[in-house]
Amino acid sequence: MKFDVLTLFPETFELVMKESIIGRAQEKGLVEVNAIDIRDYTKDKHRKVDDYPFGGGNGMVMMCQPVFDAFRAVTQGLDAKPRVIFMSPQGRVLTQKMAVELSKEEHLILLCGHYEGIDERIIEELVDEEISIGDYVLTGGELPAMVLIDCVSRLIPGVLSSEGSFSDESHFNGLLEYPQYTRPAEYEGRPVPEILLSGHHANIQKWRAEQSLERTRKKRPDLYEEYLKGK
Repeated sequence: MKFDVLTLFPETFELVMKESIIGRAQEKGLVEVNAIDIRDYTKDKHRKVDDYPFGGGNGMVMMCQPVFDAFRAVTQGLDAKPRVIFMSPQGRVLTQKMAVELSKEEHLILLCGHYEGIDERIIEELVDEEISIGDYVLTGGELPAMVLIDCVSRLIPGVLSSEGSFSDESHFNGLLEYPQYTRPAEYEGRPVPEILLSGHHANIQKWRAEQSLERTRKKRPDLYEEYLKGK
């Protein structure tokens, strides 16, 4: 899967996207992350990409020309327009269900805004969808783009060691994940639940399902209610 990220700060992706699971996925050729510097496409000799908003107001707004030209450079020669996502606090909040849907795409273009926003004509002409990672505002779209890439990439076949690595996790089936333990079997007087040491896999699966339900009920009653509605 290919991610092309249009950003003013490509160096942030150079560091983060080469590490851990995403880094290994790129080495295997399962994922490709390209950070495209929007400033490389400005026609301003000072590499300026923003200007004052019409009508007045605080801050600066990213201009059309550099973003449009960066987009055209990335999509030149393609048979079809890739899905373009603008990382924006005004978008739908990213969920695991959305991540599964996006993981079926072959090519995504992520646009990272900055300053007070971007010219609305960019959204109208280029963007297919706006996605947020939460109901709060950040200084730019770079961190949200990294979150989306990480969330989506781990669902691509071969990126994780097995499907169970993500299908048992919180939110995949609408519930929170059951508690996990590792050695030693007792630490400072706190033992691991005996059922996990029994070797009886059917009973262990039943216990985990019960714990998942109870944990969701206690920690996220909103998710618990939604889960019950779907039963």
